Amino acid sequence: MNSVKSGLDHFHQLKAEKYPGNIGLLCHAASVDSNLEHAIKVFDKKFGNRLTKIFSPQHGLVGDVQDNMVESPHFDHPYFKRPVYSLYSETRIPTAEMLNDIDIVFVDLQDVGCRIYTYIYSMALMLESCATKGIKLVVLDRPNPINGVDLEGNILDTNFKSFVGLYPLPIRHGMTIGEIAHFVNAYSCEQKCDLEIISMIGWKRKMSFEETKLPWVLPSPNLATVQAAYTFPGTVLFEGTNISEGRGTTISLEIIGHPKIEPYSFLEEIEPSIKELSGGFILRPLIFLPTFQKHHGKACGGFQIHVTDRSVFEPWKLGQVLCRELYHHLGSDFSWKEPPYEYIYDKHPIDVINGTDQLRLWVEKRGSLAELKKIESSQWEDFNVQRNQSLLY
Repeated sequence: MNSVKSGLDHFHQLKAEKYPGNIGLLCHAASVDSNLEHAIKVFDKKFGNRLTKIFSPQHGLVGDVQDNMVESPHFDHPYFKRPVYSLYSETRIPTAEMLNDIDIVFVDLQDVGCRIYTYIYSMALMLESCATKGIKLVVLDRPNPINGVDLEGNILDTNFKSFVGLYPLPIRHGMTIGEIAHFVNAYSCEQKCDLEIISMIGWKRKMSFEETKLPWVLPSPNLATVQAAYTFPGTVLFEGTNISEGRGTTISLEIIGHPKIEPYSFLEEIEPSIKELSGGFILRPLIFLPTFQKHHGKACGGFQIHVTDRSVFEPWKLGQVLCRELYHHLGSDFSWKEPPYEYIYDKHPIDVINGTDQLRLWVEKRGSLAELKKIESSQWEDFNVQRNQSLLY
């Protein structure tokens, strides 16, 4: 017996007549109910030919596209016989043609609770587009897998906005995708959308994903486990560096490394810095061999981050401290990634990921933990007010 019903599970109980007209569905591989039936099949049964269009986010409808700025094509689904429009293609914003003859768009996407994850922006850009055309948007809510309580990281400086950060959110925002929809509609849309959230039943804010008893399906190709969702807010920043975040291994985004690192001696070197953090994790020295992407075919020394106490673990601070230590340990063997990154061509990718240039400068000058916390704490007052007014549970 599941302790939580997702928005899609809740949707089973609703009558098709409540939603008249032609239907569009924005979904991906993880859009499944508690019995692992995919949302497209659920909608096909409920609406029949009224389901006229399908939309997909980054990584494609089936989650087969690995990397940033690798676009998915539009296509006709061979089984469901509907057009599938990619919202990670020549456009991230739904076009007027895509939304033509649509009365309601449903969104069913599994987010991972981190600002640097594009599905909330695919939902938000769909929301803004629907608002301008008078189309109703319905979000089928899903759990924040790393809980809806804990907040961490700096608020995005909108001078660094991108497709991995469109709104002034912290790295861990502590909201569900339905709550993000409310947040965007209330505080970022010039024209308000006719928005409905089909809520979860039984979800509590303190729950981690395992406690929901819902099935975990990879929301993107390199996020294989719930554990990786917890480490992701710290390891994703290494996309802006030449440090491997484990892509090309079976535990990507749980491990980091570089060919010039000897992990045991490096762990001894950084131990004083690690002890300053709140804990809840163990860094296990390891050697791994990426089979693709950074350092393909080269043995990398580094760490697997084992989370031992999620209630105190602060992945963002750990990631920033590790980045600082790697930068100074590796010297000329460390490098920041060159642009472009997520269609931003004139800024450091690390600054786009961080949503500020202050953190890169903090790393380079070997700033203190107190200085890191000061960067983190800026601009939180407005966010907390807006977040509290957006919460549904």
